[in-house]
Amino acid sequence: MQKFKGLGVAVVTPFNAQNEIDYPALGVIVNHLIDGEIDYLVVHGSTGEAATLSPEEKRKSLDYIIELVNGRIPIVLGIGDNSTKRSVEVISEFDFNGVDGLLIASPSYNKPSQEGIYLHFKALSEVTDLPIILYNVPGRTASNMSAQTTLRLAREIDHIVAIKEASGDLQQALDILTDKPNDFMLLSGDDPLMIAMAAYGAEGLVSVAGNAYPKAIKELTHAAIEGDFTTAKKIQFAINNITKMMFAEGNPAGIKEIMYQMNLCEPFVRLPLTEVSKDLSIKIREERSVFESIINGLNLQT
Repeated sequence: MQKFKGLGVAVVTPFNAQNEIDYPALGVIVNHLIDGEIDYLVVHGSTGEAATLSPEEKRKSLDYIIELVNGRIPIVLGIGDNSTKRSVEVISEFDFNGVDGLLIASPSYNKPSQEGIYLHFKALSEVTDLPIILYNVPGRTASNMSAQTTLRLAREIDHIVAIKEASGDLQQALDILTDKPNDFMLLSGDDPLMIAMAAYGAEGLVSVAGNAYPKAIKELTHAAIEGDFTTAKKIQFAINNITKMMFAEGNPAGIKEIMYQMNLCEPFVRLPLTEVSKDLSIKIREERSVFESIINGLNLQT
């Protein structure tokens, strides 16, 4: 479980002008994150545009990352489907060598009952021994996994070790933290809510902003976990405006624009997503300058 404490970054998948995965850029990004001393990588999440990747692209890009990382930090793989049957088949047949844990979202589109969500995760847990991080993101799935369902899974299935809670509901996070087993972690799935969740007892963040600013977000995350809210708030207040811009026209379009301006990758996303508007690009460039100036003034690296 401790592998997934601290800062995990939901890695973007860079594309080139031909709409293919840009492997040189992917290598630059992964090394940028490792050099930024993040705690683990999250591969093929929603920020990685996994929904638009073919099975062949997913396998090739995962293998590329595993080889490049070479055991330097843990790798969490986003996997699963809104069909329980398909998810079971994929997980049963998948070669997870080099993968340290799985991030599995509650089923999207179907809008299952709480019992359906529970049985979905129970079925998936029976075909793998890898640690599982539940992922609750109602904004994408159209259904919320309740605190009661999360706690039921945490108590009954030993290798369900954490939840990435991205409901935006602090009361729900508090309910989980109040009654969770000692060996189960709550991770914030929303960059802006890390400090609030850490105050309740969250033990980490799965971040989007960390793609661009791993060192600053690592400092924020660990300061919050350790109760140093003075330091954490300084960073959070500094990055607040650029974080809002990051999501203003969709994720990962915003973070890719920031990374493009930092010469880490191209800004391309796959349809139905589109790149950010020219107006937002200009605003991001201006706000980046403000944020980076503040961070440098705090003697923190971006």
